[in-house]
Amino acid sequence: MEQDSENQPQQDPRDAPFVVDTDLLTKDQLEGLVDEYCTRFHGTNETESPFAERARVIAAVEKGDLVVWFDPVENTAGLDHPVHQND
Repeated sequence: MEQDSENQPQQDPRDAPFVVDTDLLTKDQLEGLVDEYCTRFHGTNETESPFAERARVIAAVEKGDLVVWFDPVENTAGLDHPVHQND
């Protein structure tokens, strides 16, 4: 049986999420992404305040354990692990 994978349209690489160097962001932009990350995972980090984890999240960004992903299709950015979950 012949595979149809050759006939399948390929995703335009310009539509794929990509990592943004944090040096290209302002301090306010990076802090906003950190705050969004903290509130998104509030409840799974077992703390009373989602912002209690800010220092840990900032340290993870500085170490490269978390990176800034930009999705050009959705026009959104967020912190996630270096290997994107949708890849």
